[in-house]
Amino acid sequence: MTLYTQVSRNIFKTWLLMTAFLLVVIGLGWVFSRYYGSPAILLVAVLFSTLMAITSYWFSDKIVLRIAGAREIAKKADYPELYRMVENLSITAGLPLPKIYIIEENAPNAFATGRDPAHAVVAVTRGLLERLDKSELEGVIAHEFAHIGNRDILLSTVVVVLVGFVSLLSDWFLRSLYWGGSYGGSRRREGGAIMMILALAAAILAPIAAMLIQLAISRKREFLADASAALLTRYPEGLAQALEKIGRDRTRMVRAKPATAHLYFENPFKGDSDPAHTPWLAKLFMTHPPVEERVKALREMAV
Repeated sequence: MTLYTQVSRNIFKTWLLMTAFLLVVIGLGWVFSRYYGSPAILLVAVLFSTLMAITSYWFSDKIVLRIAGAREIAKKADYPELYRMVENLSITAGLPLPKIYIIEENAPNAFATGRDPAHAVVAVTRGLLERLDKSELEGVIAHEFAHIGNRDILLSTVVVVLVGFVSLLSDWFLRSLYWGGSYGGSRRREGGAIMMILALAAAILAPIAAMLIQLAISRKREFLADASAALLTRYPEGLAQALEKIGRDRTRMVRAKPATAHLYFENPFKGDSDPAHTPWLAKLFMTHPPVEERVKALREMAV
């Protein structure tokens, strides 16, 4: 698969994801409207899903940056070395200069976001700046530029808002059952137990389906971004060393959320666990490929 093919596939996946989201929410709205005996619920679900799809396209990057607690570098003088590095890589990659954000976290990590290369953002943690040398930092930032060039950023960022909304809708329904809401009670009784079971199953399974959509963003994109970064810097070893150093660091990110974990350069929830002893089942639901596999692929490129 070429880089150009990957760009087209990611654009297609973005629209497919947004369509799947609309269908899931509309389906939930239909089930809940039948259960509560109110067609208005379906109408509200359609309107809200459309609004959230639009919001996720235009504002998901701002939402992600707020969740991360990132702040924009006001001027070049604030972080001159970082600014020059990003500027040089943008010229080399043939991409517009992205905005640069700093995240006040001790854990070394980074992510890119934005709806397209012209509105891209690269965010790095303070820990990343403090712990990596120049070649390692350049490799990480080149990796984020690869996500921008491959159009991964829109796909990865949109899913944060869409998955969160499906989870909220499901949570609202389950809470309404818990508190014994009486809206449409007579019609619910007429619907019988089948509709209740169907609605309950939809409320429970919808967040799981949303999570699977999130995991459907293939981990192969990380390998592609690593390979693209190595081509951009012409020094795969820099990125490989950065991966090893970040992989050994067990500092957890304070403000990272499960919905945004897949955006980061490396898993932000490592904590004190040993990646070598991660259960095989847990690996199936990892948002990132194992560090050792990424390092191996990079060093094979250098041979």
